[in-house]
Amino acid sequence: MNISVELHQKDLLVVNGIIKGEIDAFTAPILREKLSEIDLKENLQVNIDLTDVSYMDSTGLGVFVGFYKSINASNGHMELIGLSSRLKRLFDITGLGEIMDIQASSGEVKIDETV
Repeated sequence: MNISVELHQKDLLVVNGIIKGEIDAFTAPILREKLSEIDLKENLQVNIDLTDVSYMDSTGLGVFVGFYKSINASNGHMELIGLSSRLKRLFDITGLGEIMDIQASSGEVKIDETV
């Protein structure tokens, strides 16, 4: 189980991140540690690309919830982008899809499940 976390400070108020691999009980502490290295300035914008995340469990959700709360406390904004339909569904069924700024990958086809 591997994870790669790259964070790049674009300017004083923008951080771009790319996560690759699996986010589970073994790799979530690595992700949490990397995210904790971000200096949470007032009005910080953090964009995290999850295009290459193949799996995430509830431990990964917990990391993102904690980071989201920290960002919000400093009037910042976090956007998760490039989520596969599987990851997007994980956020949606927990209700986090309604709270967080989450963008499915551009290649995903949205299906209207209403009948």
